[in-house]
Amino acid sequence: MKSPSAVICREKPALSVYPYGSEQDGWEEARDEDVNSAQINCTISHLEQAGWYWGPLTAAEARRVLCPALEGSFLMRDSSSPDNLLTLSVKTSVGPTHIRIYYSAGRFGFDSSVLAKPKLQSFKDAMALVQFYSLASLKQAERLGPSEQETTSVSKDPAIHLKLIKPLYVSVPALQHLCRLTINRSTRQVSALPLPVRLKDYLLKYPYVL
Repeated sequence: MKSPSAVICREKPALSVYPYGSEQDGWEEARDEDVNSAQINCTISHLEQAGWYWGPLTAAEARRVLCPALEGSFLMRDSSSPDNLLTLSVKTSVGPTHIRIYYSAGRFGFDSSVLAKPKLQSFKDAMALVQFYSLASLKQAERLGPSEQETTSVSKDPAIHLKLIKPLYVSVPALQHLCRLTINRSTRQVSALPLPVRLKDYLLKYPYVL
């Protein structure tokens, strides 16, 4: 009599706790969405405090606002493109120009082929992006005399040089905001100032000079 065949119990291979396309990916996507949402909300909050964010302004309306302004004047508005969040409208040497701002991988940057810049910087906040190029423009204006600036403006170079000198406000900024800008321009160590906590919090909510 043959003995019954031995039953070999093979342990099933352990399933991956988070297989591809599973809940782990969903959590990572949700986490990324939370980070993106937080960054975008922070940017919008800063823009609303800035005073030169015009919201759902059209390109034609932005052109009308910028036409009588000096070269280097600029404003921020919502982008009409579904692929971009914001647009920076600038008065250049050839008239008002609109530069879309993209958001990708947690960074804001200029999405434009008309800028005379070999490499464009990107930042975690759209305010930091605009401030970087604005401060660079102001430094260049200080280095160049009026005649050199005029020569640069009428250059035969077909590329448009990005010059961000003065933001155009929707309305007259509040006095407390103007004071905050003055303090931000004079120091980057707000936390060390001998001020009440509530006032420090107000200053830290908008750490920019524009």
